[in-house]
Amino acid sequence: MKRLNTKIIFHFMGLLLLFNGGFMLLAALVSSIYRDGVTIEISSAGLVTIFVGIFLMFITTGHKKEIKKREGYIIVTFGWIFMSLSGMLPYLFSGSVHTVVNAFFETMSGYTTTGASILDDIEAVPKGVLFWRSMTHWIGGMGIIVLAIAILPLLGIGGMQLFAAEAPGPSADKLHPRITDTAKRLWFIYVGYTLAETLFLTLAGMSFFDAINHSMATLSTGGFSTKNASLAHWNNNPLIEYIVIIFMFLAGTNFILSYFAFKGKVQKVIKDDEFKYYFYFTIIFAIIASLIVFYQANVPVSTYHPMVLGKFESSFRHALFQVVSVITTTGFVSADFTNWTPFLKIFFFGLMFLGGSAGSTSGGVKVVRHILMIKNGLLEFKRALHPNAVIPVRYNRRAVPQNIVYNILGFFILYMLLFIIGALVLGIMGLDFETAIGGAASSLGNVGPAFGQLHPLANFNSLPVMGKWWCSFLMLLGRLELFTVLILFAPVFWKRM
Repeated sequence: MKRLNTKIIFHFMGLLLLFNGGFMLLAALVSSIYRDGVTIEISSAGLVTIFVGIFLMFITTGHKKEIKKREGYIIVTFGWIFMSLSGMLPYLFSGSVHTVVNAFFETMSGYTTTGASILDDIEAVPKGVLFWRSMTHWIGGMGIIVLAIAILPLLGIGGMQLFAAEAPGPSADKLHPRITDTAKRLWFIYVGYTLAETLFLTLAGMSFFDAINHSMATLSTGGFSTKNASLAHWNNNPLIEYIVIIFMFLAGTNFILSYFAFKGKVQKVIKDDEFKYYFYFTIIFAIIASLIVFYQANVPVSTYHPMVLGKFESSFRHALFQVVSVITTTGFVSADFTNWTPFLKIFFFGLMFLGGSAGSTSGGVKVVRHILMIKNGLLEFKRALHPNAVIPVRYNRRAVPQNIVYNILGFFILYMLLFIIGALVLGIMGLDFETAIGGAASSLGNVGPAFGQLHPLANFNSLPVMGKWWCSFLMLLGRLELFTVLILFAPVFWKRM
């Protein structure tokens, strides 16, 4: 193994900090427009971040312009950490968050699109800081790494290794032979969806500020809201919730399928195995939940045209909203689903392990992995009856290589093992059973709301200090799909051969 190219790693850290600082200055502009009193503080955070970024890029100007697999994994993992360390400055400089651990937790939750918060009174936070908070979602949603590789050719650097390490899902499909063009197309769709949702939410009755913030949180499947009650604040306006449901579903869909749809290749979307199962799962689970909510649970019935909507519409809307929110790991809440029925509490806990589509901004295990594991499990019956037959697992009418099946099985086993370890560690810290397993599942799956003390209408501020650091680590593991982070703990990774 060749010597590690440390200069390109720090050069890229500097580039990421430049991006981060630029977005902070945008948040400072929003702060100035709304005159919330923290414009100087957010600007200072942005300028400090930019200065450090320029310094890192300056001292590594003589770097070798080559990124191998090892450098790719290091840049992705430490890129997220560097972004979080710099991203917490607006919270600290503005006084919105008073401790480093809380600021780091909030920032890591943002970049990993988890949406778990330590803020007790969100509505008291200055608008510039709230905008920055939502922007951490938006940046992390598609991946600051993918954004950055779109300009790497300007630096004479190829970015395929980075895309392979960062892109969500078991494989990184390419829309175009050049990875930079892929990144540009994905970001174009991402920005387009965000602007479209902002427009629709504004027309539906949200203020422009609330609309842009919720759009960034929706498309990133993050879940940070500008209101203490999250989307429940607009329970009397069903149109807003339906708009959010549609865009949460789109955000949980492979963005490459959106590209095909816009190109008129609708058949490729309809025939995609993962999309079909993702759609069917959403509809079936929503019907089950809505029937149980209608007959057994108390939900807030809309006062918006009550004669037309009534309890059934409210039951269906809240059930559908929560199913889509949990499956896509967005984490918005329209009601406290942990208080509905014991069955639905277990039901939604199970949905935390489903996840959206590969190639989306969702967290979790991902639908495609579940499909291939189920198909492989069912084929084991045939293999038992016909031991000499070669029966491959098929996905999208093509045979899946056995090594990919093994990789997916290994991922799921490791995911469940880390969930158990995560819950045990939280249990050692004194958290009760429900809170420990809920916190571990939510953090690792980048879901947001959990159970017990961390229920949907509460926050994570009640966690002990070490619990916040631990959950931050679980968020990073889940966002970068385990292997990208864990491989750095393997001694062989650092050995020079």
